[in-house]
Amino acid sequence: MSELKLPQAMAELRRGLPNVIAAGQEKAPYFAALLSSKQGVRMFVDNREEGVNEMPPTAGTVLTTFDGDVVLERAVGGFDKQEVEKGARELVSSATFDPNYKPEAKPERRGDFVSSMKIDPHSLSVQEKLDRCRELQKRIKALDERIVNARVGYNEGTEYSVFANSTSDLAQRIQRVHMLMVLFVAGPDGQVRYDWLSKSGTGGMELLEMTDEDIESILKSSLGLLKAERIEPGEYQVISAPGVSGTICHESFGHGVETDMFLKERAMAAHFIDKTVGSDLVNIADNPAFENGFGSYFFDDEGQMASDTKIVKEGIFKRGITDLYSSEALDINRSANGRRQDYSRKAYARMSNTYFEAGETPVEDMLAQVDNGIYLDRWSSGMEDPQGWGIQVTCHFGREIKNGKITDRVFAPIGISGYVPKVLGSITAVGNEMYLEPGTCGKGNKELLPVASGGPHLLMRAPLG
Repeated sequence: MSELKLPQAMAELRRGLPNVIAAGQEKAPYFAALLSSKQGVRMFVDNREEGVNEMPPTAGTVLTTFDGDVVLERAVGGFDKQEVEKGARELVSSATFDPNYKPEAKPERRGDFVSSMKIDPHSLSVQEKLDRCRELQKRIKALDERIVNARVGYNEGTEYSVFANSTSDLAQRIQRVHMLMVLFVAGPDGQVRYDWLSKSGTGGMELLEMTDEDIESILKSSLGLLKAERIEPGEYQVISAPGVSGTICHESFGHGVETDMFLKERAMAAHFIDKTVGSDLVNIADNPAFENGFGSYFFDDEGQMASDTKIVKEGIFKRGITDLYSSEALDINRSANGRRQDYSRKAYARMSNTYFEAGETPVEDMLAQVDNGIYLDRWSSGMEDPQGWGIQVTCHFGREIKNGKITDRVFAPIGISGYVPKVLGSITAVGNEMYLEPGTCGKGNKELLPVASGGPHLLMRAPLG
């Protein structure tokens, strides 16, 4: 089992945090401290070049006060105890707090948490990781003479955080890994097409194994794209692959249910609480405690322990996801979604692992219900309009379904769009298996954070074009 092994300066400051918290609470009704350190590495190998780059590291302390109405914060670079104590004094001395606010009493919480790993990435050198990328790239490009390039990328990110307030002393190490292979093929007329596959998760290198079957499936789909057709626009019976289902989920019940958007009146979802938003087969969750999910963690950046939040239950929209401020302002229970890009940014209500929950129908039984339709195989991008609740998902390709069978006829690209309640209301079957795919999600075009989305296969009707 991997150990926490906090950076030394962070571990030393952690021991002094009780005094910092006590001094802050002499004036502020609520006072908390977050210590945050993030680092990572990226590497890639293809036919022409290879590279290794360190992700820009961040390390610092956030001091937070709250009086039920206003959140005030001070960020301090690094973990110097004297600088943090000075920052705490300046934060509370310059503020006026509501004397009537009494934070809700919380039980004591103490613990150290580490992502479960069989092969800790820190146990391998950069050279060993690069060699693994080279070996996989060599396996791929040797498969077929029509392959003109094969690119393998590897990313890892390590997050250390400590959260403390009057009742909490929590620490975690979150380890994320991601491997991506992209295969480019050329046809006899010189056109080039590509497809990709990724493996990822919160955990160790064991999550990234690429099998021969994985590689051969990407070769087959890349070659199939050489014969891709344009789809005739119209409404179709559709089966979405889990990755496409996840993108629909992310765009339908992602930013639009981050409850700071409710406060800004920028989300249609705010007007649909306890109302029908889809078929009674639809269940949607955001769950940072999902095992090995790329968006997983043990507690958020405001000290809320990770747990499963049911956003939609049997087609009824139940609630959004919160940070500390939006939870208090809207008087709804907290969810563990107060997240920061780094110590220098404010916390927002942000997604973690957001997905359709699995149902009961095997994909073979779904196919048997389709005489003439489209299997949406791979997504490439998504957009949402939280105010109008429209979505648009672009799929890299899809395949024809004829008489209950997926054929070799390929369409690319394909766009699926519509009004969220109408699209989700058309779902007539939900698959019995699911998985998550990794992503990086911003708040607008900034505040980037690792997330995951996914789900099972879904059978629905939707406009394609």
